[in-house]
Amino acid sequence: MELQGKIKLIDETKTYGNNGFRKRELVITTEEQYPQVIMIEFVQDKTDLLNAFKVGQDVKVSINIRGREWVNPQGETKYFNSIQGWRIENLSKAPAGGDMPPMPPAEAFEPANDFNEEEHDDLPF
Repeated sequence: MELQGKIKLIDETKTYGNNGFRKRELVITTEEQYPQVIMIEFVQDKTDLLNAFKVGQDVKVSINIRGREWVNPQGETKYFNSIQGWRIENLSKAPAGGDMPPMPPAEAFEPANDFNEEEHDDLPF
């Protein structure tokens, strides 16, 4: 399954237990008639997938829904669900210029003193 929305929060990676279980939570807000705020867990090595993302980005997250049953000490059965992410894609439009470095100012370049407009070149423009 997939969910799409805007990143509202990216939590820090947390480590639990003696085995070093890692979990990181992502919260997105869906963009529909009735927006939903949804928390998605990324676990173990998938926590690193969130390093490349920032709050405010539009994303598509591939998820699995997990459920488990637990019997408390009083003998009552409880049920828990979680949404677990395993892939995330950026849907935000890159700004003009993308990842190109900024252009240095014109003063940073030496003027072309040996320019001859009469000289033939093979450029088509």
